[in-house]
Amino acid sequence: MKRSLLLLFSILFTVICVNAQTEEVVLRPVTASYTVGSGSSHLADTYLSPINYNGWSTSLNYDRWQAMKFNPEAWVMNLSFGFDIDRVLNQSGNAVMWSAGVRASWGMLHRWNVAKGLKLGIGPAVNLDLGCLYLDRNSNNPVAAKAAFTVGASAYAAYNFRLRRLPVTLMWQPSLPVVGAFFSPDYGELYYEIYLGNHGGLAHCAWWGNYFNLDNLVSADFHFGATSLRAGYRGRILSSKVNHLVSNHFTHQFVIGLSGEWLSLNPRKVISPKAKRYNALFE
Repeated sequence: MKRSLLLLFSILFTVICVNAQTEEVVLRPVTASYTVGSGSSHLADTYLSPINYNGWSTSLNYDRWQAMKFNPEAWVMNLSFGFDIDRVLNQSGNAVMWSAGVRASWGMLHRWNVAKGLKLGIGPAVNLDLGCLYLDRNSNNPVAAKAAFTVGASAYAAYNFRLRRLPVTLMWQPSLPVVGAFFSPDYGELYYEIYLGNHGGLAHCAWWGNYFNLDNLVSADFHFGATSLRAGYRGRILSSKVNHLVSNHFTHQFVIGLSGEWLSLNPRKVISPKAKRYNALFE
């Protein structure tokens, strides 16, 4: 009996060891970028003023890509954060409007290796936008708050090639919300009235007929070494119309920063030379 049990445990131990040795090791490096954007801003918000304002816009951005653990060959995730601040003037130059906002999005995209060096992906994404406008010449109500939570589509196209001996990655990344909810007071409604308890009609269903938010990024990564230089263009169109209030915010920015790939490894585990590596963007 003891010999039978010992033989059984030996067989089980051997099977476990063989499975552990033959188990596929998957490496999923993180592709991240830190960029600064600067350019022009064109803003009109009829809650504060019927006049168009124009000026400059700047932003700080973080972008993170990684292959998904459950199917790294076919699915990738994208996490991004951004902080924007704009200063715009009226046509006479005697009134200043400030705009500040934060944005965050997370998406999971199905990708295809279309050709050598070319990857395409598309999938759902959730977006959160928070911010406010400030116009100092409006003494009664100088602030307009902005908030939106939306679900939409995100896509990307990444092409890896060499410029002589320099590896380069070209990327196009559009994002477009489809449905969600956004905040807007009624026409002429003061925030003091909202503070006193007038909370009805503040949340509105967002769709392309009353809320449109297109974020478009075109960039190039120049891989000089472990860390790459990223340069590109970001354009954003944000437009809403509800309660007889119209808000349009258009920005054009030149983007520059650093990008690269990082891989977290467990020092207690030995990496097999047969380990498979799944890069989200770069090759």
